[in-house]
Amino acid sequence: MTTTSLADHLRALPDEELAALIRLRPDLVIPPPSDFSALAHRAQSRVAVARALDALDQFTLEILDALRYTRVGHVSSVEAVLALTAQSGVDAVRVRAAIDRLRAYAVVFGPDQALRIAGAVEEVCSPYPAGLGRPAEELDPVAGALAADAAGLRRTLLAAPPAARAVLDRLAAGPPVGTVAATSLQPDSDSPIRWLLDRHLLVAVGRDAVELPVEVSLVLRRDAGPLGQMHPEPPPMETPQREPAQLDRAGAGQVLELVRHAEGLIEAIGQDPPAVLRSGGLGVRELRRYAKLVGVEEPQAALLAEIVTAAGLIGEEIVDNKRIESVFLPTVAYDAWRAFGIAARWHRLAVAWLTMTRAPALVGQRDDRDRPINALAPELSRPGAPTQRRAALQVLADLQPGQTAAPAAVVETLTWRAPRRHSRGAATGIEATLAEAAFVGLTGFDGLTGYGRLLLAELAADGLDPDDPLGIAAPEGFALPGSAAALDVLLPAPVDHVLLQADLSVIVPGPPEPTLAGELELLGLQESASVYRITPDTVRRSLDAGYSAGDLHALLARRSRTPVPQTLAYLIDDVARRHGGMRIGSANSYVRSDDETVIAEVLADRRLQGLGLRRLAPTVLACRHTPARLLEALREAGYPPVQEDSTGAAVLSRPKARRGAPRPTWAARGVEDPAASVRLSAPRLAGVIEQIRRGDAAARVARRAPVTVRANGAGGASHTEALEVLQQALRDKTRVWVGYVDAHGATASRLVRPVSMGSGYLRAEDERTEMLHTFALHRITGAVPESDI
Repeated sequence: MTTTSLADHLRALPDEELAALIRLRPDLVIPPPSDFSALAHRAQSRVAVARALDALDQFTLEILDALRYTRVGHVSSVEAVLALTAQSGVDAVRVRAAIDRLRAYAVVFGPDQALRIAGAVEEVCSPYPAGLGRPAEELDPVAGALAADAAGLRRTLLAAPPAARAVLDRLAAGPPVGTVAATSLQPDSDSPIRWLLDRHLLVAVGRDAVELPVEVSLVLRRDAGPLGQMHPEPPPMETPQREPAQLDRAGAGQVLELVRHAEGLIEAIGQDPPAVLRSGGLGVRELRRYAKLVGVEEPQAALLAEIVTAAGLIGEEIVDNKRIESVFLPTVAYDAWRAFGIAARWHRLAVAWLTMTRAPALVGQRDDRDRPINALAPELSRPGAPTQRRAALQVLADLQPGQTAAPAAVVETLTWRAPRRHSRGAATGIEATLAEAAFVGLTGFDGLTGYGRLLLAELAADGLDPDDPLGIAAPEGFALPGSAAALDVLLPAPVDHVLLQADLSVIVPGPPEPTLAGELELLGLQESASVYRITPDTVRRSLDAGYSAGDLHALLARRSRTPVPQTLAYLIDDVARRHGGMRIGSANSYVRSDDETVIAEVLADRRLQGLGLRRLAPTVLACRHTPARLLEALREAGYPPVQEDSTGAAVLSRPKARRGAPRPTWAARGVEDPAASVRLSAPRLAGVIEQIRRGDAAARVARRAPVTVRANGAGGASHTEALEVLQQALRDKTRVWVGYVDAHGATASRLVRPVSMGSGYLRAEDERTEMLHTFALHRITGAVPESDI
């Protein structure tokens, strides 16, 4: 049977092929169409066709151009395309494979001898298939006469000067139109364009445009064939070989740096929360300050801010409801994230980077209004960013383990794989993506790591267990994903000990376990990934948190594999001896000390005159400021006070961490393409196909309903006669066409078998859908027995 429409073609497809089409083009079922006519209409829309062509490689698009060029009327044929591509020296097997790929995407359909091209292809593609222009006869009668004379055309081409021949060769490669200066078209001009126009090798098609006739292009392409240079194979890549373990080690080292920098950035934001700009981003000064604190460049700090925000570790908190002012703060999820191992923490960051619809490389550039683009600003949203990241990494994933490729080679390969999506102008974005992948730790030495391959496979999979398609089975404990488990083997094991040095530095010979990390955060000042330093301020901070000098000595003796340096022991004892010797409280606040000389020294200190201190007793001073302000001023002046409560007990000063709400995902803001991240499991896909087939059957049945039923009873039996028909069908147990008005006031019809009738309602079974329907008798407009049709 010859298919004449895409709807008929889709209707005739088996479920397996229809499911394959939907997997390739999931946007066609978002939301599910009502029937095959709606599915075909959606598949031939301009947006859907453009999205389908964006996924095709350069050679497949060249074969589509060949189909368009060889089309006669509305159809083409495989034989015509094979004859045309044979002149270009392309293998027929590759041509048929490209046509099958076009069929799989429903861009073309029908049998080999009558291939049809889906609608809207002409709208989204170049109007010049294969870079060939229109016939000369359509452009100019004189040019048509020259094209009809093959010998004269060749002689004219051979007489073209070098400059004019260069113009012809450039237009013959496609596209066949070009824009020229108006002066080049003047009759007295000596330009090569004027020479070609005078010989009718070019035709002016506007005030400043010219077009090369197809006959001239075919003569110039006599060596390459009518379709010109074709590209059945991707461009060759240089793939230097390295040991796969070398790539994994390089990536694992960067993973440690990524997690450390991410934690440092979040901690810095938590200690001094930056304000959210009115545009929704992070200020340039704040970004520069955090970059210095973390120890990275500003572009890397912007990338880190975007990743941790996408991972839900940084959020916002409103601090002024009237002015609607907010600040960035760590979220509650950050506290849970810190309790994970390095591999699990990296996995969350890497997945966030791969899936976020953000382009951090644009930070610092100018928008359409010539304003700088800030980190975390809405202007960084790019719905195609996840697709570009996965496509770039997939080029590396297709290589053998250990093989590497330079960014320029990846750009060339992507340009062949999806030329409409990755044009040569997008080279900067692709190279930035590869640099970000190296910063995240997915690549090393321009090659994809082993755990990076596993992560890409995890994101590409449906993520569903065949034995548990609904995902209702309870998980058995906590297990790392495959990629994180592979990375965990490469990372050094968490350590529970340190190495104390005489210069008061603390060496951590590996990632610290969570408990040790908390102790080091309180007792030391981090200088690098594995080096902390103990200072008087950090000792005082530990004492403020509730540790005593004996506790610190015991902690260091238990954690250190080297003897505790004497200088460190003296430092702890000295700070502890002075710690708490001075107490402050609220009078609004007060200062008290058992040492009268200390009180006298504070009262006489010129640096503290702004506090307005006054003596209440030989050992007590009163202050008009709050205890927090008094505490800060005394510490800045070099005194070691401790705050106390109303009972005289010391107040532990471990700061309370503020937490904000995670930012809403960019998809929730309506930015992300819904078809870019949809995952259709096999059960869901089968349900969608069944829904379409049922809807299509219902639509076809409705079209077959009697006219008297579909026309709301006009010209048919009266309501009383319709009830008599229903009663007779009920007695005979036969099917009947029922016309009725639904709840929305629309007329509809249905072929049913009456089951019962009474109390003002008809109950009937639709054997096609195996459902029982109830009709109000006063809404029934007509009834016709099936046997009368």
